[in-house]
Amino acid sequence: MNKPLPLSIKNGLGEELIFHRMEIEEGEEKLIIENYVAPNTPPIKHIYYMQDEFLIVLHGKMGYQIEGEEVKYATIGETVFFKKGMPHKFWNAGSDELNCFGWIKPANNIIFYLSTLYESVDDAGKPDQFDTAYLHYRYRKEFNDPELPKIVKSLVLPAKYGIGKITGKYRKFKDAPVPLR
Repeated sequence: MNKPLPLSIKNGLGEELIFHRMEIEEGEEKLIIENYVAPNTPPIKHIYYMQDEFLIVLHGKMGYQIEGEEVKYATIGETVFFKKGMPHKFWNAGSDELNCFGWIKPANNIIFYLSTLYESVDDAGKPDQFDTAYLHYRYRKEFNDPELPKIVKSLVLPAKYGIGKITGKYRKFKDAPVPLR
């Protein structure tokens, strides 16, 4: 399921993410990204277990927090680095649109994971439950939403994933990339 670049995706909550291009750096794919975040967009904590993320603020004010640390802010020209495996979140901390540019390295399955998640958002601004179960369960060694309760991760998502497989809901993902181990 290779998607041509550049690719622009929106999450239905006020964030647009643009995957500009892929570069090779030190033998690894480095995905060049840009995002636009509307004011009052809720922060979503997440973990990339296998990717580092680097952002430079081009416009606006970013609030961000790495788990276990105090909230920090970055303004135009300042950079933020999220090391792989570190739970983190960032948000628009200003009244103007936040615009950042940066990269994710190595890219691995990030384009598929995020574009599928964003595409599954319904009119209510929530991702499809079966798509969410598929992505969270199948790619659990690569990506994580630490705000999901443990019972959801250990019981609900695997059950919903199994039901989705049995009922054929995941035929649309037949060309999905293989999860990394």
